[in-house]
Amino acid sequence: MTTAEQTPTADYRFKAEVKQLLQILVHSLYKEQDIFLRELISNASDALTRLHFEMLTNRDVLDPDAELAIHIEIPEVAEGEPKKIIIKDTGIGMTREELITNLGTIAQSGAREFLDRVSDNKELDPNDVIGQFGVGFYSVFMVADEVRVVSRSYKKRAKAAAWISDGSDEFHIEPAEKEDRGTEMHITLKKDAADLASPWKLKQIIKKHSDFVRYPIYVDGEQANQQTPLWRKQPSDVTQEDYANFYRQMTMDFEEPLLTIHFSSDAPVNVRALLFIPAKREKGILTTRKDPGVMLYSHNVLIQEYCTDLLPKWLEFVDGVVDSEDLPLNVSRETVQNNRLMRQLGKMIKGRVLRELKKLSESEPDKYKQFWGEYGRYFKEGTAIDPTAKEDVLPFFRYHTSKSNGELTSLDAYLERKPESQKEIYYVTGDSVSSVANSPHLDPFKARDLEVLYWVDPLDVLIAPGLMEYKETPFKNIDDADIELPETAEEAKEEESEAALPEKEFNQFIGRCVTTLGDKVLEVRASKVLKNSPVRLVSPADAPNREMDRIQRLLNQDYEVPKRILEVNRSHPLVAHLAHLVANQPDNALINLGIEQLYDSALIQEGLHPNPADILPRIQQLLTLAAAQADQS
Repeated sequence: MTTAEQTPTADYRFKAEVKQLLQILVHSLYKEQDIFLRELISNASDALTRLHFEMLTNRDVLDPDAELAIHIEIPEVAEGEPKKIIIKDTGIGMTREELITNLGTIAQSGAREFLDRVSDNKELDPNDVIGQFGVGFYSVFMVADEVRVVSRSYKKRAKAAAWISDGSDEFHIEPAEKEDRGTEMHITLKKDAADLASPWKLKQIIKKHSDFVRYPIYVDGEQANQQTPLWRKQPSDVTQEDYANFYRQMTMDFEEPLLTIHFSSDAPVNVRALLFIPAKREKGILTTRKDPGVMLYSHNVLIQEYCTDLLPKWLEFVDGVVDSEDLPLNVSRETVQNNRLMRQLGKMIKGRVLRELKKLSESEPDKYKQFWGEYGRYFKEGTAIDPTAKEDVLPFFRYHTSKSNGELTSLDAYLERKPESQKEIYYVTGDSVSSVANSPHLDPFKARDLEVLYWVDPLDVLIAPGLMEYKETPFKNIDDADIELPETAEEAKEEESEAALPEKEFNQFIGRCVTTLGDKVLEVRASKVLKNSPVRLVSPADAPNREMDRIQRLLNQDYEVPKRILEVNRSHPLVAHLAHLVANQPDNALINLGIEQLYDSALIQEGLHPNPADILPRIQQLLTLAAAQADQS
């Protein structure tokens, strides 16, 4: 019995615009030539899935016991003849009429509209406008001079037929001989694609794009795909070694990731995800995945190797796989239509990553400290580029503080420790933990046992104006001139007692500071809060963007030393000695040198000095004068 369709051979012409459309699909739509194999495998997988569902309720099909599989063969050809590839599946198959409908007509009502839109806008990306076209099959003409598709439907009484085209204006339908169910594509390769007729090359493409298609893919009889993706397994069925091996294979990063996140959900969006946070922010020299973005799969087929649409930029360091069968794809399967489902999927992925990071911070604080050291800058940048991100990222911020003994603390922990009467979150800026730990601004806070956050990262200062508050508690820079703190009992006693430095001498010293420093400062005045430090620089209440002064210094963008208020501690021994010199030896060179040194030292502590090395000659002068006076005495 023959399986050939008892219908005469017939030629069909594509519509006039289809030839032009094929040219666009082949030459403009796809970025990589080997995408054609992914598309054909994906179509074959779809055909196998359709048959699988049909057989759930209907076993009366052709070859019911045939393995659901995809076979790729490389037939031998005579020397000088074009190379060929044959791709077969045992899927649902097609009748003659279905071949004409499915392969012979491209976007019947939309092709003309699409071409018009492309011609009206020369810079239009086809990926942005052709989501309604189902033309992945036609990518084969990137590599093929001719394609012969032979298919036989799953229906027992159906006959086989063949569809033939060279991608020109016509396609050809003819009877065919095929005893088994399914579809096979005989591809005659172009000369510049002849290297594809290699088992090694085909396996490499399958490994990259179709490794986790749910059906076995055989290349010359040898299975080429893993078939069962790790992310589709239950976490309880996956070992830590499995995760490590998969991560190493995916990235070529031989250091284990800081965090592995494996989960699945069917509502509100179908998703299977296996995500990793690498141990290091900087990519290693051997790492294969250099760009940000997760690998996006749909129906086990790789859609985008670097998808940056799912996670916000401040989580771009997350790597791994996201697989969803709900995604609406555009024609090339290389981009996903931006719609509500995509946003829901992104929200779900982001929420799960943040939830796992929170668990890490609570259960493994040392590992979270490592994470924050590597990736904290992403979260800080997130508050600058996306103000809506603050609610998500601020709970993950970590700081050294005046009471954390070298450890990092969260904003939540800070709020839990603060006294009920404290209405603000205090912070101090500087260049390093060691420099701010000795900041004169801390004097009154240490005296009152109030905790202060150390903001020593340049990004801390950059984002400060936009932070405003956390959990309805405002942030407060402790260099504010008008900062109000409760009076301590010790300060009350000091005010009642006679000042160590007579008022006249102190006022003379204040005047000398004004004449020595000139317009470097806005004002020189007595401090009400300093205890262990001789002076400090404070910002006037109306100072605009004072947090940016340190950033401008670091970037050297027309930096000018900002004018601040110099507050003087009248009870400090150094101030007292200089005041005595002003009163008794007004021409002593130590006076002006000492005042200038106090001012420059305060600039350095604030992180505002343009070049700290400039003060070295003055220090040598001070040492020389001090040694000379000591020798005379």
